[in-house]
Amino acid sequence: MIEFLGEVVAWFTDPANWTGVNGIPNRMWEHIQMSVLATTAAAALAIPPAVYLGHRRKGGVIAVAGVNMARAIPSFAIVAISLPFSIRLGLGLGFWPTFIALFFLAVPPFFTNTYTAVAGVDDALVESGRGMGMTQPQVVRRIEIPVASPVILAAARVASVQVIATATLAALVAWGGLGRYIIDGFATQDSVQVFAGGLLVAGLAVVAELGFSAIERWWLPRGLREPSEDIARVAA
Repeated sequence: MIEFLGEVVAWFTDPANWTGVNGIPNRMWEHIQMSVLATTAAAALAIPPAVYLGHRRKGGVIAVAGVNMARAIPSFAIVAISLPFSIRLGLGLGFWPTFIALFFLAVPPFFTNTYTAVAGVDDALVESGRGMGMTQPQVVRRIEIPVASPVILAAARVASVQVIATATLAALVAWGGLGRYIIDGFATQDSVQVFAGGLLVAGLAVVAELGFSAIERWWLPRGLREPSEDIARVAA
């Protein structure tokens, strides 16, 4: 074990692994790009309708159940299904099939958490806003979204970590990212490279988790953050 760990340290300290297309900085940047694009697209699509349904408190249960059905489909299956269409449309091998799979992976946490949080806003707060003469859009913007924001941020944290971990699938369809180290390592029976790739992915996921946790602590008041923890656990 000590010898193996020494080989891992040697791999990380080898200058050849820090330069060029196959270098750690480039593979890390590819992985981050894919993860950010998929997570951002999922948030942009899932949050607005979830806020609308949560505000109306109608149709949400059916919508949440439908969206959560996507969780039953393995990401690898989505990649495999998307790949022939991507090739047929001339979009290439790796990027779009992986993007679609990660997009579908990230949508359920955003939609479920957002709907649950907005629908769970205290009716007394909503009625108070209406009593002050707020319009429906103002109630959403000034009351429901601020109160629901801790759970929405929790959704972003959960989705980001899941996407980062799953983005290694890109290497299976000839794209880049940190998954290249794992796939190439398996292909050459290089256990050191496989371990190093897994360590990099795990490290990036931990950084994302800590980053979102820091944003929550910095941006959200304690009184707004703590009451939403139970909702976040239920909706995640």
